[in-house]
Amino acid sequence: MMTSLQTDQDFARFVQLVKTKSGIDLALYKEPQMKRRLNSLRERRGYASFVDFYNAFSGQPDLYAEFLDQMTINVSEFFRNPQRWDVLRDKIFPELMQRNSRPRCWSAACSTGEEPYSIAMVLTELLELRDIQLLATDLDQNAIERAKIGNYQAAAVKDVPKSHLNNYFTKLGERYLISDQIKRCVNFKRHNLLADRYETGFDLIVCRNVLIYFTDEAKETIFSKFSQALRPGGYLFIGGTEQIFQPQQYGLETTETFFYRKN
Repeated sequence: MMTSLQTDQDFARFVQLVKTKSGIDLALYKEPQMKRRLNSLRERRGYASFVDFYNAFSGQPDLYAEFLDQMTINVSEFFRNPQRWDVLRDKIFPELMQRNSRPRCWSAACSTGEEPYSIAMVLTELLELRDIQLLATDLDQNAIERAKIGNYQAAAVKDVPKSHLNNYFTKLGERYLISDQIKRCVNFKRHNLLADRYETGFDLIVCRNVLIYFTDEAKETIFSKFSQALRPGGYLFIGGTEQIFQPQQYGLETTETFFYRKN
C-alpha cells in the first residue's frame, strides 16, 4: 500500500501525464472533488495507482472515454430551473433581438446536449427554424456523440414544456428522441474551456453548473474569456449553483438572477 506522500506524488504525476497527453490541466479543477471521482473509477477498474491507470487508458480508447466522462460530470436535463428559461424567452432574447434578429448563441460545456437543444426550442418561439443556428461545445467527445444522437431518459425531459415535447420529441419506450429539426439547429464541437481559443461575437453564452468544479483561478480566467467572447450588450447565463461576486471586474453587470450583461 502506498504512503500518503506516495499517493500525492502518484496523483501529481498523473496530472502531468494527462496534461501532456490531452492538454487537460487537472490542476485547474478543485482537487478533492476531482481526485475523489477519478479515484472511484480507478479502483473500480482495478488499477493500483493513478500512473497505472494512465498507462492503461493511454492504450484503450474506451477507458480513456470513460475517464473523460468521469471528470467532466455529464449530468444535465432540459430546461433546468424552468423560471430562468422563462426569463431568457420573455426578456433576454427580445432585448438581444432588437440589435440582432438572429442572436449568436454558444452553449459551453454542453454535456449530452440538453442545454443547447433547450436554447433552440426557446428560439423556435421567436424565430423560424431555418433561422436558428447555435454553437455547442464540450471537452468530452463521447458526450458530444451522445448529444448528436439525442436520445434521452424520461427524467431529462420532465421540465420540457408540453408543446415542445409534443412537437420535437418522439417517445421510444421509456426514452425520448429529439427531432432532426432541432438537431439541425445545433453545431457541436469539441472545446476545452481552459486551453482552447474562444470564438467571439456572441450575443448569448450559456454555461451552467460546470464552473463550480474549477478552482477560483480557473474560474476567473474563464469569466474573462467569456466576457471577451461576448458582444457589448450580450449576456452570460450561468447555473443556480454559481455566482459571480464581482462581475464588474470582467466588464459584466448583474441584471437578472444568473444573468450577466456585458457593458
